[in-house]
Amino acid sequence: MTTTVPATDTDTAQVELAIGGMTCASCAARIEKKLNRMDGVTATVNYATEKAKVEYGEGVSVDDLVATVEKTGYTAAPPPPPSAGAPAEAAPEQDETRPLRDRLLASIALSVPVIALAMVPAWQFEYWQWLSLTLAAPVVVWGAWPFHKAAFTNARHGAATMDTLISVGTIAAFLWSLWALFFGTAGEPGMTHPFELTISRTDGAGNIYLEAAAGVTTFILAGRYFEARSKRRAGAALKALLELGAKEVTVIRGGGTETRIPVSELAVGDRFLVRPGEKIATDGTVVEGASAVDASMLTGESVPVEVGPGDAVTGATLNAGGRLVVEATRVGADTQLARMAKLVEDAQNGKAAAQRLADRISAVFVPVVIALALGTLGFWLGNGSGLTAAFTAAVAVLIIACPCALGLATPTALMVGTGRGAQLGILIKGPEVLENTRRADTVVLDKTGTVTTGKMTLLAVHTAEGTDEAEALRLAGALEHASEHPIAQAVAAGAADKVGALPAPEDFANVPGLGVQGVVEGHAVLVGREQLLAEWVIELPAGLAAAKREAEAEGRTAIAVAWDGEARAVLEVADAIKDTSAEAIRRLRALGLTPILLTGDNKAVAEAVARQAGIDEADVIAEVLPEDKVEVVKRLQSEGRTVAMVGDGVNDAAALAQADLGLAMGTGTDAAIEAGDLTLVRGDLRAAADAIRLSRRTLGTIKANLVWAFGYNVAALPLAAAGLLNPMLAGAAMAFSSVSVVANSLRLRRFKAAE
Repeated sequence: MTTTVPATDTDTAQVELAIGGMTCASCAARIEKKLNRMDGVTATVNYATEKAKVEYGEGVSVDDLVATVEKTGYTAAPPPPPSAGAPAEAAPEQDETRPLRDRLLASIALSVPVIALAMVPAWQFEYWQWLSLTLAAPVVVWGAWPFHKAAFTNARHGAATMDTLISVGTIAAFLWSLWALFFGTAGEPGMTHPFELTISRTDGAGNIYLEAAAGVTTFILAGRYFEARSKRRAGAALKALLELGAKEVTVIRGGGTETRIPVSELAVGDRFLVRPGEKIATDGTVVEGASAVDASMLTGESVPVEVGPGDAVTGATLNAGGRLVVEATRVGADTQLARMAKLVEDAQNGKAAAQRLADRISAVFVPVVIALALGTLGFWLGNGSGLTAAFTAAVAVLIIACPCALGLATPTALMVGTGRGAQLGILIKGPEVLENTRRADTVVLDKTGTVTTGKMTLLAVHTAEGTDEAEALRLAGALEHASEHPIAQAVAAGAADKVGALPAPEDFANVPGLGVQGVVEGHAVLVGREQLLAEWVIELPAGLAAAKREAEAEGRTAIAVAWDGEARAVLEVADAIKDTSAEAIRRLRALGLTPILLTGDNKAVAEAVARQAGIDEADVIAEVLPEDKVEVVKRLQSEGRTVAMVGDGVNDAAALAQADLGLAMGTGTDAAIEAGDLTLVRGDLRAAADAIRLSRRTLGTIKANLVWAFGYNVAALPLAAAGLLNPMLAGAAMAFSSVSVVANSLRLRRFKAAE
């Protein structure tokens, strides 16, 4: 289960700091290490999102945390003061990738001639090497300045990061070239040398490495730029989610005066107007009007939902029909939209176990690589291979080893996966959830509100010979419409759907425990239990009595209808199974999960629902008290099963928390949603199968990224140390590794819910 870090002190607080100056996963590891060394501080730093999630206790302030980060050589900023809603005028967003793009474009323009001259001996005119120096110098000094600056800052704090590798490698290649040009023979007129972009040992004929210094800088700048742009795109789903809400709202104050105000000024209890075509400003309850609400942008559900007085509506959904007056029940950070965004952001800031291992490796990787480069240099010098060959191998080791891909493997996949999930109405609370989706082999389904609709519905009408079904529904529905009983309301709603407007009863009386009686269109009507009819000496004919017995055997409620002294119909009412539940069960089975139906209802009802949904009778657990649901989950776990639980009610919260994987229906209670690992915004069980598929796909992407990143370094380092890898080829391969990891993660954007 995903849980927050338990507080060890009543004064424990949490803050999320924006971190600046990080250039690789090693930077994040260093900041995290420094923060965690503080007393009472637990921190997680994410390189991809550039944020630090910190829990701190008494005696530590946010200023202390910021100061620690700054002493480590980076910047930190506390979050801005919270606002109740979206600002009326948002400042135009700046493209943080633009400076990097400008540096990249200039470096490309200068590097291409340098590389071309080095690659094609026929183009090497008399003083070509000096032109190469003139073009390469700005690239190595100005183009690579972010790497040099970061390396210097880290060196001041006694640390070495991946920027250290890049800076040392390019400067070494450039300084070697300067030495060869000014003090060696490389500067002589007419000097030429071949260039081979192959895996082979350098013979020392190439005395200058300007093309390697400029080319490596450009390749790595390109990798950094595409990483930055991809991370920006990966977070687009969260940004879009935050921008869904309305910006202004028309509130009704005093004597019905309509006033237009920013959503940020809306308070709980305010009544506001929603005209056709407008977005609902915040979560609330309809107090006037009826309409169809389009929630597709929030839930992915394409069919508009009919709402009327007393129905709950969600902020950011679209009023597709009539005029509504809504009373605000949640505003600002408490709304479903804000909570969705927070869940997505929390998940993107988390780290899976595999990524924590990658971070630890990155933290020690850099000094090991520098030592390996020095060892490579010493080995080849001692082996009599010459300074040029030894230097070439050492520079290639420095460049090829940059493990940027390790730092991006998990965060980019998480960002894209959770962002895509949010678009589909699937909220993943944290990276630890992903591993549990892979292991789960059993899914426990709460019946009411999960497999079924959660409300009573008129399912069937049986009429006596000679009785018109429409007339039976009209008379029974008219009388039941006057009652507030849930079963009566189900009959009235079902009747209205089938026959249209219902007449008003001329007389009405409620008979406690038995039903209702009255006069409708001149007929004396009875609707209720069979005992109610018996009191009027009315018996059910054989056909209706058989229909009543069959309905009760299926766990449904049978309602007798009589008028003018004769029993005319039997109505079946029950909590109907959702239209999509049977398909959802098939999809869950296809994912290797065994579905189990768990309910407090009687066995007959549970088995009837199970038959319709396609759940085996042996996998039905009925008549379970709410507090005993968690014991059922524990029992299944004791049998060696990894249990996923899907529920929506307060009575499901403990079981959701106990389960290895909790999936909360977003149409359910807050307690259930908070206890779950995955939240399904739509009240559609098929979303559970989609959520597990998406989670497993995201986990698979993370593992593929890590295998690629680790395998790349393991395979490439020996080649570089053996002197078989040209430094520029090493730089291109290193940049390609990072871009490949990000590109692989972006494939998750194409994930689609099953049709």
